[in-house]
Amino acid sequence: MSRRSGEDRQRSLARLWGADAERVAMLFLMLKGFRLLERGYRGRGGEIDLVMRRGGLVIAVEVKARPTLEAALGAITPAKVARIAAGMRQFRSEQRLGDALTFRCDAVLIVPGRLPRHLTDVGPLD
Repeated sequence: MSRRSGEDRQRSLARLWGADAERVAMLFLMLKGFRLLERGYRGRGGEIDLVMRRGGLVIAVEVKARPTLEAALGAITPAKVARIAAGMRQFRSEQRLGDALTFRCDAVLIVPGRLPRHLTDVGPLD
């Protein structure tokens, strides 16, 4: 196997693991009473793994799947939160969800052999 095809295989496996992690995070949040508004949203300047709503709360969710909890926590950087905030601004303008709602940036950490960990308010959306 060439080096290039090995790298392609690793990227494919990482993508699959990420997609599985998003499904797990989505189901985990649904069990907490949230409903899915959007998955894999891409807007000008930003992207959001999941947009979910429970009552008057709308959350932009970053899903991080890593081998350890520390690695997952470390992957939520200020730059990443800024991209999520940019995506949420675009999403809000497109969806016209209203001003009476509360918007928040959360994260769900996925680590093998552990329950998902939901972190609330990991960074500013404004």
